[in-house]
Amino acid sequence: QVQLVESGGGLVQPGGSLRLSCSASVSISSIYAMGWHRQAPGKQREMVATHVRGGETDLADSVKGRFTISRDNAKNTIYLQMDSLNPEDTAVYYCTATIITTKVSRYWGQGTQVTVSS
Repeated sequence: QVQLVESGGGLVQPGGSLRLSCSASVSISSIYAMGWHRQAPGKQREMVATHVRGGETDLADSVKGRFTISRDNAKNTIYLQMDSLNPEDTAVYYCTATIITTKVSRYWGQGTQVTVSS
């Protein structure tokens, strides 16, 4: 079982920045991939950013050039740096961890609210 705790959400003005953090209860060096999803009101949950253990990253087209995902194995933490935020980025952001053994298991954090508004 993996527990994920997000922090760093809040209210920010358009054009502003926020950094989300996600701390895992286990060594993230053992986790195949970690990332962030988000869900806006009335919309489906969508992938925002993924960081695979080998270093490969993937970002949704809507956030490329504005968001950066990074991973600190020593702190068992991943980060999502969000710059040039706009109201369309308003959502609950969820941290995810994907572990591959004999099966694929995905774990979710409780979510942190990000609101972009003037």
